[in-house]
Amino acid sequence: MATATKEAAVRGGAWLIEPTDPSTVMTPEKLTDEHKLIHQTATEFINGEVIPATGRLEQKDWALQRELIKKCGSLGLFGTNIPEEYGGVDLDKISTLIVSEVISGHASFATTFGAQANLTVLPIYMFGTEAQKQHYLPGLVSGELAGAYGLSESGSGSDALGAKTKAMKQPDGSYVLSGEKMWISNGGFADVFIIFAKVDGEHFSAFIVERKWPGVSSGKEEHKLGLHGSSTTPIILQDVRVPADALLGEVGKGHKIAFNVLNFGRFKLGAMCSGGTKINIREAAKYAASRKQFNTPIASFGAIKHKLGEMTARAYALDSMLYRTAGLIERRIAASPKQANDGTPTLQALEEFAVEASIAKVLGSETLDFAIDENLQIHGGNGFVHDYPPEGHYRDARVNRIFEGTNEINRLLIPGMLMKKAVKGELPLLAAAKALQDEIMSPSMGVPDDGDGVLAAEARAVAACKKVVLMVAGTAMQRYGQKLEQEQEVLSFLADILIDAYSADSAVLRAQDAAGRQLSNASLHEDAARVAVNEAAGRIELAARSALAAMADGDVLRTQLAALRRLLKVTPVNTVALRRRLADATVAKGGYVF
Repeated sequence: MATATKEAAVRGGAWLIEPTDPSTVMTPEKLTDEHKLIHQTATEFINGEVIPATGRLEQKDWALQRELIKKCGSLGLFGTNIPEEYGGVDLDKISTLIVSEVISGHASFATTFGAQANLTVLPIYMFGTEAQKQHYLPGLVSGELAGAYGLSESGSGSDALGAKTKAMKQPDGSYVLSGEKMWISNGGFADVFIIFAKVDGEHFSAFIVERKWPGVSSGKEEHKLGLHGSSTTPIILQDVRVPADALLGEVGKGHKIAFNVLNFGRFKLGAMCSGGTKINIREAAKYAASRKQFNTPIASFGAIKHKLGEMTARAYALDSMLYRTAGLIERRIAASPKQANDGTPTLQALEEFAVEASIAKVLGSETLDFAIDENLQIHGGNGFVHDYPPEGHYRDARVNRIFEGTNEINRLLIPGMLMKKAVKGELPLLAAAKALQDEIMSPSMGVPDDGDGVLAAEARAVAACKKVVLMVAGTAMQRYGQKLEQEQEVLSFLADILIDAYSADSAVLRAQDAAGRQLSNASLHEDAARVAVNEAAGRIELAARSALAAMADGDVLRTQLAALRRLLKVTPVNTVALRRRLADATVAKGGYVF
């Protein structure tokens, strides 16, 4: 029997086949005083400086936006992961997660922040030369310079490598860039751009481009559905002469920069969505407590309790997964040998946990949309008008399922990247899938005893959900082989199973840790985990049935469905009572209870 492994030792995706000791998992309950201080700093900045400026920002007052960027930089919020030598404060990835959560308090500024911290500062730190780091990072980290990231084009959104922007190499080693980038956050006022172009029309590469160089200009501001306080414009490059030392990384290696920056961007977007989810829970709880119908606060109605309880349980699962992943990334970095100011360990950690980053992005954006929709519904007619917050949240959040790679693209990446690890031998998934197949075919296959530990039944259910991942993935690889990447529907079903399995696993581990540490609200942790597992198991069963039915029919399908039933025997729990307890606690606190 496998022994629980410390999460410090596992690799990306290892949670699927290796048990984990709950005490080794990072959770929000384990924040240090330093973490709490950075949370306080970011909160005071958003509440005191940014939110009061909303009206002017939505009128496109970019001079004010630049002032806010400087104030944000002066607090160290852009440089949490950047060494002090370049103006950063060199904190851990948990701090980065915290800042991302808090910045979500203002969706438009969060977009500005992400373009600066995630998409401009990070690629220069991880891929820049020492001269490039010394030249650009201090100004970007302090907020004296504003940054933007130019990857997308009108004809190449998700297909980033299909970019048409060209960088023609000149005899003196410089380049001439021509093309147009679309939907560029901070595009109206940024000083520094990370621009992707094809050298000589062929080799996908990245460049650091300055606005002051002749030929660089911004197009008109886009009229967007939401995020009215952020700048989004095309960036037009007309025969821009770029010096040789503006090349970022190597010629033809632009994809490594683009994809690895997006890995961290996806994770941090998931964190921002988690913060937004908690804001919506707070608004919904307070409104439900104050709004009366039939002379009774609507918070006392069962239908409203269902909504508040479900919002809380989903937020708990997302929160648990994000902090767990941040802990894994941080431990991976800490265990890597590095030289001073070397971004390689960060780069390697982000590559290792690319699957989990995509899960964070998809789950975060869809959990936030669910919470906003329920918040708006609880507000009733008031939620549909501009005077109440849900209307604005509804518009602002919609782009999160498009940002950082659409959720559809990420659903293809999640199983795709995991299977590549398996084929390369980086993760023993194939052996695990074969062992599961032998187990299923055995007539003596039994149902494991739940035991009598905390959340033992839920832990068994999560283990079964992981086996469903192996079953569906193994079937898909046998059925399609190398052509599996063409079966997008099957991959999407498999991604959904993986997302639910990882988030439910993380929720159970966090609740077990809370019980082991005898936290005062440990029973609420257990309630949230039970709801999360119960709902995840139902969705996993449906997705698995759909995936199997897409790959087989007749007797083969009946045999597979019978095996699925043997694997996924999850006894339903009374989620009505669990959600009511969560809802009552949420209303009593006036917001997210954890």
